[in-house]
Amino acid sequence: MKILIRGARVMDPASGFDAVADVAVAAGRIIAMQKIAGDFAPNKLIEGQGCILMPGLVDLAVRLGEPGHEHEGMLESEMAAAVAGGISSVVCAPDTDPVLDEAGLVEMLKYRAEKLHQARVFPLGALTRGLQGAVLTEMVQLTEAGCVGFSQAEVALENTQVLQRALQYASTFGYSVWLRPQELHLGKGVAASGALATRMGLSGIPVAAETIALHTIFELMRSTGARVHLCRLSSAAGVELVRQAKRDGLPVSCDVSINSLHLTEMDMGYFDSRARLNPPLRQQRDREALRAALADGTIDVLVSDHTPVAEDAKMLPFAEAEPGATGMELLLSLALKWSRDDGVSLQRALAVLSNQPARVLGSALGSLQASVGRIAVGGVADLCLFDPEAAWTVSPKLLRSQSKHTPFAGYELPGRVRCTLVGGQVAFEA
Repeated sequence: MKILIRGARVMDPASGFDAVADVAVAAGRIIAMQKIAGDFAPNKLIEGQGCILMPGLVDLAVRLGEPGHEHEGMLESEMAAAVAGGISSVVCAPDTDPVLDEAGLVEMLKYRAEKLHQARVFPLGALTRGLQGAVLTEMVQLTEAGCVGFSQAEVALENTQVLQRALQYASTFGYSVWLRPQELHLGKGVAASGALATRMGLSGIPVAAETIALHTIFELMRSTGARVHLCRLSSAAGVELVRQAKRDGLPVSCDVSINSLHLTEMDMGYFDSRARLNPPLRQQRDREALRAALADGTIDVLVSDHTPVAEDAKMLPFAEAEPGATGMELLLSLALKWSRDDGVSLQRALAVLSNQPARVLGSALGSLQASVGRIAVGGVADLCLFDPEAAWTVSPKLLRSQSKHTPFAGYELPGRVRCTLVGGQVAFEA
């Protein structure tokens, strides 16, 4: 299919390109920018005046509901939510049912996703069998099946020796390990430790749960040489440790969720289970440190942390409710809000959604490495066209995700996605 996107402001954070230009797409690839051949005859014309054309968003923290959690989200609904949010590539966690610890399960998930012709799915394989923290998975086989890294998802490892062996093995083959820094025994609460949690009678998770885990991870990285991506940093103290690790030259990257970037523990209100999240919402000083770190590059990527939760699992007392919130359809708008609120450049706001997450994936993208997260002639046409001036109010019932729970309900946000292209095909059009 031949597509011409006309008159949009084209922004590619990877190259710094920023100009009003026409973009021609054919056979799934970008074939021309600015100067379009006179004999190019598009099958579809997309008017982009007043809109920004950026690379398709790459979301590194998504749960898709399949396999095993179809009551919380079907692959069809969550993929529809992704492209409606301008997301062309998602990385999904291995804590499905069954766990993604065998090549056949990974291949089936990728096959199901490809049949939908919407966003690309890049699975993370389980670091240990069944996420039980005892026996390492067959990382080579899982990588050949399509895994881009290895993770314990939300299941903290109790045995440091197992983590050491996992990092040694991953380092040997050049694989990346994705870890959420959380010490097992300190991380069993439901809210951030502090005066508010105490007054509410909620069990707390101290900042030390994150920093102790970070210290352990960094020491093991030094001894093994492994590359680690830290998932959903949540504290000011954690930010400082990551900043120092990067100064020391450790091969570490990290992300923060839209929830921690915008919300604090005060958003729990009167036990609002929509704010029951992992990691827990922390104090204002933590939020401000996270925002500053995302702006200065200490934190590399912004993620949706999209976790669909069934209605009956969310409508429970706060401490009993299942943690998680829908987020893919909010990711771009909340990045734009952060940019405007903090005076961060638009290029940086788009970078943490596109080329920065693509850089984290690196060579795991295979033949797509030169295309995902960027706009370049000859590259695969994964594109997002959005109107930065269009405001909208978050209405859960209008979200395409099967799960409607979000702590941002009622927020007025900037930026509406007009069109999403994946592989040169229109996957979403408003």
